[in-house]
Amino acid sequence: MNTAVLRTEFRLFRREPGAVFWIFLFPTLLLVVLGSIPSFREADKSLGGLRPVDAYVPIAVLIALIMSGVQSLPQALTGHRERDILRRMRLTPVRPSALLSAQMVVQGTVALASALLALVVGRLAFGVRLPEQPAGYLLALLLAAGAALALGSVVSALSRTTKIASAIGSAVFFPMMFCAGLWLPVQAMPHTLARVVQLTPFGAAARALGEAAAGHWPGWGHLGVLAAWTLLLTAAAARWFRWE
Repeated sequence: MNTAVLRTEFRLFRREPGAVFWIFLFPTLLLVVLGSIPSFREADKSLGGLRPVDAYVPIAVLIALIMSGVQSLPQALTGHRERDILRRMRLTPVRPSALLSAQMVVQGTVALASALLALVVGRLAFGVRLPEQPAGYLLALLLAAGAALALGSVVSALSRTTKIASAIGSAVFFPMMFCAGLWLPVQAMPHTLARVVQLTPFGAAARALGEAAAGHWPGWGHLGVLAAWTLLLTAAAARWFRWE
């Protein structure tokens, strides 16, 4: 990867206060707001004895990944294409693929930093236990990040303009947030709905992260769903993506 391109993309990202807020700060802010509600700090039988604030830490982690993958990444890549940056790069020794790789590193790094912030704030502010199976948690987190970035690449591939990227990203964003458990944690969903949701990348990720947080190795079925979606979406993005 070209380090100059990576540094440039990091600088450009820092100049976007909206992206910094929604990806890095908003998930933790949402966790703080929910955790400040007294009932969210009491054990809930429908969540297997967990407090709602405990269940929402993995959700906050996934929100950062979804924001980064389906909102920020497509806007950045489509914007570069609209401004003919990718076409002009073909005339230089730096290949357009270097910019794509740099964007994925930038978006993934910021999303993972947001996940770490949510874990730390959850622990310090509300006594949420840190993941008791850290290796499994990290594996599930990396697979979820891969799925989010692959999904964002597909949105970028299907979008000729930033307006189209915004429309498609918004259409994908809310169903993915539902599957991640924003409105109702996956553990509390009716059995049939939960089984369907767990076949989606972020439904599977929510279950895998929750299992690892509780000290269990994430179910191989959930990890397999994440890996399958990452491979499928990556293949689709490679098939449909156009530099110009």
